Amino acid sequence: MKILVAVKRVPDFKTSVRLKADGSGIETVNVKMSINPFDEIAIEEAVRLKEQGTAKEVIVVSIGDVALQEILRTALAMGADRALLVRTEEEVQPLSVARILAAVVQKEAPQLVILGKQAIDSDNNQVGQMLAGLLNWPQGCFASRLRFEGAGLQVTREIDGGLETLALSLPAVITTDLRLNEPRYISLPNIVQAKRKLLEVLPLETLAVSLSCGMKVLKLSVPEKKRNAVRVENAAELVRLLKEEAKVL
Repeated sequence: MKILVAVKRVPDFKTSVRLKADGSGIETVNVKMSINPFDEIAIEEAVRLKEQGTAKEVIVVSIGDVALQEILRTALAMGADRALLVRTEEEVQPLSVARILAAVVQKEAPQLVILGKQAIDSDNNQVGQMLAGLLNWPQGCFASRLRFEGAGLQVTREIDGGLETLALSLPAVITTDLRLNEPRYISLPNIVQAKRKLLEVLPLETLAVSLSCGMKVLKLSVPEKKRNAVRVENAAELVRLLKEEAKVL
């Protein structure tokens, strides 16, 4: 089985995020960047499946400029076999990302695609579901456990009422939750070996995918600070405050 893992370069989770002065996006100049944490979990799960003998090849893919080669090398050091960079200098919205990944799936023919459930810079939580829709494949979102049975796959996911287990046929799209695994520490020998692994750069134009998606980000702004809160001892006190001070009843 071949597994394709999509990864994104985002500001490191320990970094304080700042907006650009014009509100057009997140400031990335002189900001430490790393692999999206949920995507790290996706890579780890794919590598574990290869180590167990379930998968034979793990391919990582990212979309953007040449700076993304750094995170792709990190993914290779984690245990992926080869990497693919779909190169473009343009900003890519979630639907366009899903279209590009669908084109890569057609090119590589994997039996399983694993993505992080969301990116910590935008928190959209859209690409995995859109990709499954474009491919018309079964999907298992927010996976906290994967188990292969016969020709299919069981995905355990957390829902409001507890846990839900889905039975999926392959090929399928999976998005990962935090509880699926804990990514491994990358050793120095693996970092050295990653430099010798194949990293293919593919111009976006060769995939013939349109970036037009009907969406444009107008402006980003910092949320307003919350007003001072008051702690009440009981419901009766809350009702009194609502009547006398909030003036809502």
